Amino acid sequence: METEIIKQSGDFVNTRMKSLFVAQDKKPATLKEINFARLTPFQRGLIVTDGTVTRFIEAYTFAPVAVVLLDQKRQPLPSANPYLQLPAGEEVISRQITLQTHQEMESSPIIHTYADSLIVLKRLPKSILEGLESSKQGLGRLLQHSGLETRRELLWCGLETLKGLPSAIAHLEGKTFITRAYLVLKNQEALMLINEKFPL
Repeated sequence: METEIIKQSGDFVNTRMKSLFVAQDKKPATLKEINFARLTPFQRGLIVTDGTVTRFIEAYTFAPVAVVLLDQKRQPLPSANPYLQLPAGEEVISRQITLQTHQEMESSPIIHTYADSLIVLKRLPKSILEGLESSKQGLGRLLQHSGLETRRELLWCGLETLKGLPSAIAHLEGKTFITRAYLVLKNQEALMLINEKFPL
């Protein structure tokens, strides 16, 4: 009886969590399903938060989070992107960062998040574009400081084994990550498509 109650509780958690993602059934084929009941409260919070991940991690770890820029460049979209509603060839900013903390007694930083973003140049105000060029803040904080009213729309999540990582985090290749994708929107228009990956 107790086992059945636990199973039903787990089924409810999984169904409820998956319902928060509007394109879960369209997630990339490389992603495996997540059993949310087996995750820690911290991991579940990371997956569903619609605020800034940086602030969430700082509140949980009680340590300042460093935003480490791995790569950022302007480039044309190689193919049409239905989530950003952009055709192939449209110029975007491709940005890769990690969010990490330094803990006492640890010789190397703890990487909490690896994020890969596509940012629509023509839809952003000048203040955010300038911030991207000159600031080491995360996208969430740049948006907050700009005063721009936005919302996030969760697309999908899953488990993923990462390959082809930037050299700075190549030591994480082959490890399993919890992955989620979401849009940042203003008046129903997509400004950014963000993929965040959290070490399992």
